[in-house]
Amino acid sequence: MSEFTPQRFRQQADDALHDEVLRSALRRATGLFGDRRKAAIAEVPEWEALRERGRVIKENVLFHLDRYLEQFESNARRQGIQVHWARDAKEACDLIVDLAASAGARTVVKSKSMTTEEVHLNAALERAEIDPVETDLGEWIIQLAGEVPSHIIVPAIHKTKAQIAELFTEKVGLAPTDDEKKLTECARGILRSCFVTADVGISGANFCIAETGSILLVENEGNIRMTTSLPRVHIALAGIEKVIPTIDDLAVFLRLLPRSGTGQHLTTYQSLISGPRRTGDEEGPEEVHIVLLDNGRSAMLREHVTRQSLACIRCGACLNACPVYQQIGGHAYGSVYPGPIGAVITPQLQGAKKASQLPYASSLCGACREVCPVKIDIPELLLHLRSCIADKSPVPGAPNDIPSRPWPERAGFRVWAWWWSGPKRYALSSWIAGAVMRRPWLRWLLPVGGWTASRDLRTPATRSFRALWRDSLAEERDNDA
Repeated sequence: MSEFTPQRFRQQADDALHDEVLRSALRRATGLFGDRRKAAIAEVPEWEALRERGRVIKENVLFHLDRYLEQFESNARRQGIQVHWARDAKEACDLIVDLAASAGARTVVKSKSMTTEEVHLNAALERAEIDPVETDLGEWIIQLAGEVPSHIIVPAIHKTKAQIAELFTEKVGLAPTDDEKKLTECARGILRSCFVTADVGISGANFCIAETGSILLVENEGNIRMTTSLPRVHIALAGIEKVIPTIDDLAVFLRLLPRSGTGQHLTTYQSLISGPRRTGDEEGPEEVHIVLLDNGRSAMLREHVTRQSLACIRCGACLNACPVYQQIGGHAYGSVYPGPIGAVITPQLQGAKKASQLPYASSLCGACREVCPVKIDIPELLLHLRSCIADKSPVPGAPNDIPSRPWPERAGFRVWAWWWSGPKRYALSSWIAGAVMRRPWLRWLLPVGGWTASRDLRTPATRSFRALWRDSLAEERDNDA
């Protein structure tokens, strides 16, 4: 598998910037999704009111999460669903592996799920000699390539059609072709045999409905329906934040999610699962299990600023709008969750020591906030995490493992803070900086090499704001006299 890690973000980003094929594929895909989103929301006059309604629902849920989770568990059990709780990734993997082994499974089919990627479920299944088969076309392509997803909703967004065709020739023996229909037919033929033979199907959950104990999954390919209905056992892994209060709330999120993610009015399939097969049903699993995962999420609830991270509905709109993601793609982040939302979720899930570079992977332009369907203030979160990292204060949800800044940097900022805390010292430093900046041959004296390595440092105006302000006050006094 790929060896991308958050610790190597800068190097991975630099490598991506030199990959013209990758950047071309990203520009086409993110531009297409961005244009589709604009067209889709233009047809909804009440779009902003809908966003606000989604924000309010998620805020209410997260504030009362314990109550809604208990309600969901009670109603799910009443439907015949077996509910399990996992405190962390290891517990989740152990639970699912045990359930699959109990079903005698040697092969499991999986629908697209970022949460299973988060806990590295495939690796855990393989260690137990159970073969996991991804059935989402993009996920299957990534699995063949031995890679991890590069996008929340389009896992293979970074690959061109030519690269996919070469992969099919190498891995499954398809004759060389660039015919999209033949490529799709090849994948369909292989995956359908897996649906028929698998004993266990594993999915995620887009929403868990407390009122009914049901889960909802949305898709465009139909593979989720086969994953959840053909195998004898269905296991769903969902983060505890996926719960919503009532089935009526789906009317809000089913308008927000597809328009924000793919620019669709509605996804092709919506599967509402409310328990195992009942007497008289022609299809469906004999057992349904739902594993509710914490893995650091409950710790994020402690502060309002970090709590909003859990409102994410995984639409991917912030990735498509982000100028950083558009240039480097998802693998550079070294995380299951890339882009702006990944830059705030990953440090909280994995720890600031591992992901301390990610909150800085942003221009703070606010494009992610503008497109977020539930109004998550991602720039606020990025600044909060930067502050935690700079101050070595704990990051909610993560181990307190923030690395210390180098002592020259700490000492330099202390001197700078003292110098600028006095008006006379501030005025003197401004005059010195201006005098140096207006003489290019002296600029090396200023300790701003890291800034100017990738930016132009503008020459200051001849007269400072303070001088102009004094002149305006003097002019007012003269006029009054």
